[in-house]
Amino acid sequence: MTNKPTVAVFADVQNIYYTTRHAYGRQFNYRRCWQQISQDGEIVSALAYAIHKGDDGQLKFQNALKQIGFTVKLKPYIQRNDGSAKGDWDVGIAIDMMDIATTVDKVVLLSGDGDFDLLLDRVSQNCSVETEVYGVPTLTANSLINSTGCFKPITEDLLL
Repeated sequence: MTNKPTVAVFADVQNIYYTTRHAYGRQFNYRRCWQQISQDGEIVSALAYAIHKGDDGQLKFQNALKQIGFTVKLKPYIQRNDGSAKGDWDVGIAIDMMDIATTVDKVVLLSGDGDFDLLLDRVSQNCSVETEVYGVPTLTANSLINSTGCFKPITEDLLL
């Protein structure tokens, strides 16, 4: 029996929610994605970064993520005076990935946000870790696709 590589998963919940909704009008299937990632490695850390509004639907979703195996990290939803909203986990994801990358064989990012391209380049080079990105093909930054060792397109098979 061969040991599976260890994997850390980082889910940019807001990005995945909005890109799958925009591209497909459907929701992402986190359970199926977990199963897919588990086929190639042992998930030893899984963090889901979300915004906390406190409504029932969100609480159910967060509990579902916990049931799958994710640790859910929450930031408060901030409504600005001009009506816009803020809820950005980019720096938190980057810090956590830098901390964890040296302890695993592979990091998997669920996001299409091009801001993460430098992060994936850095952990790949400095931590000698494989990188993998799951994103909606039409809404994932080319720079992010180019910076990862493996791009996994979110298509029908990963939707509810």
